[in-house]
Amino acid sequence: MDAQKRIEELTGLINKYNKAYYEDNALLISDVEYDGLFKELQELEQKYPLFKRPDSPTTKVGSNAARGFTEYRHKNRLYSLDNTYSYEDLEKWYEKIKNQFSDHPSIELVAELKIDGLAVSLTYENSELKIGATRGDGVVGENITPNIKTIKTIPHKLKDKITEINARGEIFMPKSAFERLNEKQKKQGEKTFANPRNAASGSLRQLNPEITAQRELAMFTYAGILEDKAYKIDSHSQMLEFLKKEGFNINPEYKVCKNIEEAVEYCKYWDNERYNLDYATDGVVIKVNSFALENAMGYTSRAPRWATAFKFPPEEVSTVVEDIEINVGRTGAVTPVAKLKPVLVSGSTVSRATLHNFDEIKRLKINIGDTVLIKKAAEIIPKVITVLEHAKEDAKEFKFDKKCPFCSTPLVEIEGEVNLYCPNTLHCPAQIKGRLEYWVSKDCMDIDGVGTNLISQLVERGMVETPADLYKITSEDLLSLDLIAEKSAKSIYDAIQASKNPTFPRFLNALGIRHVGKETSELLARKFKNFESLKNADEETIMQVGGVGEKISAAITGFFNNEASKKLLKELKELGIAPQEEVYDSSNAVFDGISFVITGTLSDTRDKFETIIKNNGGKLLSAVSKKTDYVLVGENPGSKVDKARALGVKIINEDEFNRLAGGMEIN
Repeated sequence: MDAQKRIEELTGLINKYNKAYYEDNALLISDVEYDGLFKELQELEQKYPLFKRPDSPTTKVGSNAARGFTEYRHKNRLYSLDNTYSYEDLEKWYEKIKNQFSDHPSIELVAELKIDGLAVSLTYENSELKIGATRGDGVVGENITPNIKTIKTIPHKLKDKITEINARGEIFMPKSAFERLNEKQKKQGEKTFANPRNAASGSLRQLNPEITAQRELAMFTYAGILEDKAYKIDSHSQMLEFLKKEGFNINPEYKVCKNIEEAVEYCKYWDNERYNLDYATDGVVIKVNSFALENAMGYTSRAPRWATAFKFPPEEVSTVVEDIEINVGRTGAVTPVAKLKPVLVSGSTVSRATLHNFDEIKRLKINIGDTVLIKKAAEIIPKVITVLEHAKEDAKEFKFDKKCPFCSTPLVEIEGEVNLYCPNTLHCPAQIKGRLEYWVSKDCMDIDGVGTNLISQLVERGMVETPADLYKITSEDLLSLDLIAEKSAKSIYDAIQASKNPTFPRFLNALGIRHVGKETSELLARKFKNFESLKNADEETIMQVGGVGEKISAAITGFFNNEASKKLLKELKELGIAPQEEVYDSSNAVFDGISFVITGTLSDTRDKFETIIKNNGGKLLSAVSKKTDYVLVGENPGSKVDKARALGVKIINEDEFNRLAGGMEIN
């Protein structure tokens, strides 16, 4: 196995799934599968630290703030949770804690149902609700205070006089409310929601609070950070009771457990009993009860060491494969999809399941008409696990002549990849649509009003083939499309024209160069400052950018040397599309050419220190080597300190780092 290749692949996949889940309210993969990829990436990064990318999702929480809301920087960072799917792993987690604190005869735990909703943070000052914000990436979220105030289970004023308190909770939509909402959506001919979590997330992010107020949302509060020293609270269970007294809605099903055995029994009980609840729960959160022990244990870069989430085993249901369809993506990758006889799984109806690739069809020996077992892990997305029974009378073997279903071009194999690809890059309508949808998306040119339906019409009518063609269409052209009125046509036209001066990273990302996504685009923009510099760079120069390897650099130079790419870029330039130069003040680059490794817990989030380093021209490394200039050390550092000492690399604390950032020398 090529470890570096797999790390890059996993990083790209997980970042993609994070964006879909946290920013777009879209579910692309089940929790079980996501957690498997995440765990694999963690293990590979630990084994091969030199290949860990600076944009690795193993150091991040959630995703960016959504467009349309103002950003809010959390005073105290919100973390994610590590997951486990086995009782054995739960017991190992507890034994590790007991070994670390062997002087404690017993370590109490608190078990709480894990609500499948949207994490939020509420800030109260002088007992009044001031700010309600989403978790975002844990450091910066979205200020959704007007929407938060419409939720009946959230108090606007606390019962006692409290100087400041930050309450954390999970916004959810009760199952009964979810059913009523979907019924209403159907009657009005509007899109229905896939599950309660998506409905809650979409409702909470409405720009009009009146819509949120109609959606019957609720919240369970599960934690509080109390700034007021007048109250002495020593444990998590005490905090829950305190929050309840102040008017917060606390899940009544939480339990204080004397040991891990009691916590496991709690998990087993709710594995079956959860279906009787009026809200979706996908597991149990188990926390150390003592705040003193929590403080002593601390955090990893993304999760507390004193808490873990046990995920319930995925639900499995049988159904019939009614057909197998073929999808073609913007890169030409061909994916088979099973069309299923609709079946209810974990509260939502499932009618499609991915088959990933043609090798999977062969492995499963699946035919149209077969009865299959599908798994909808953690109440999210289904996957065909196995064939339970082959159809006897109506069996229909799946036959595919290895031609693109959209343009009839013979498909090809790419060495080292399991997918088949359509090589008709320029003229395959499915690829054209995919590239255009990517071009207008939020992380690329961010063009409002140009969605899937509009692009489908433009491509099917032969009006648009390349991104450059988008900038040639007129308001009159748009008026000729279905369901486009004069006002909408002008708005769409204006939005397209207004996108002509994107930032360098957005433009680079929009080009859809293979292996070059949002984070890589930002790294390249910081290095090359302007698009022309990158376009003229050779592979060796591009590989000098941290996190960019041989495969990525080859893809970039290959793109710029391709005749079709040259034609597209020339046409875009003639149409006035000009990416902005990346603004970078080298006069303040006190860390220019200096590399850092960070380890341990610092006084603020790691993201803050990474930003300071990057903004001052420095370079972040994931592992200590002879090329490392400084190792910034916080509390409870890992083995990187020992390696730094062995290599003679300078070790600095936070005060020394701040002096360096201020342009001062250190001994």
